[in-house]
Amino acid sequence: MARPVSYDEALRDRLLDITAEMVDEKGPERLSLRDIAQAAGTSTSAVYALFGGKAQLLVAVIEHGFASFGEAQSRTETHGLRALGHSYRAWAKSNPALYRLMFGGAITTADDCAPDSATTSTAMAPLVRALAERVDEAQLLPAALTVWAQVHGAVSLELAGVAPEVSDWDAVYEAVVDAVERAFPPA
Repeated sequence: MARPVSYDEALRDRLLDITAEMVDEKGPERLSLRDIAQAAGTSTSAVYALFGGKAQLLVAVIEHGFASFGEAQSRTETHGLRALGHSYRAWAKSNPALYRLMFGGAITTADDCAPDSATTSTAMAPLVRALAERVDEAQLLPAALTVWAQVHGAVSLELAGVAPEVSDWDAVYEAVVDAVERAFPPA
């Protein structure tokens, strides 16, 4: 009897990265598992064995993105709110395809095939903890969403290149982080 083929983490990670890039280039509706497998140097059998299918692969890519983003935020958390903002932008600029896929609403999934809410929530936890020292508990989630919206908006405009010509995105982003600091000063 033939032994089942096993696939390693390196292949899994390669498939996640390639899928994010291909979704960014083509959109999810024009994505084929055959193209993904070919770009990764493997077969569609590997995709099915590792993920189950196209919908599950797309969800895995988003979860992978949120996990990576959350790790970057966690590494920066002890340095405070400003550092979290800078970490947010640095991660997005290092992972633009993944960032656009995570936050662009490019895919919608059925309830039985959606990103794990624990994974997506964990990514926001460092921000919530940093703000817990600055706002009362009742305002914590609204404050976190406000900060996230501000940094996300600036980063999204920068990556999309749709804002009026800006000569210094670093200065623009620094002004955004300054506004966040003023809005939520240390206690």
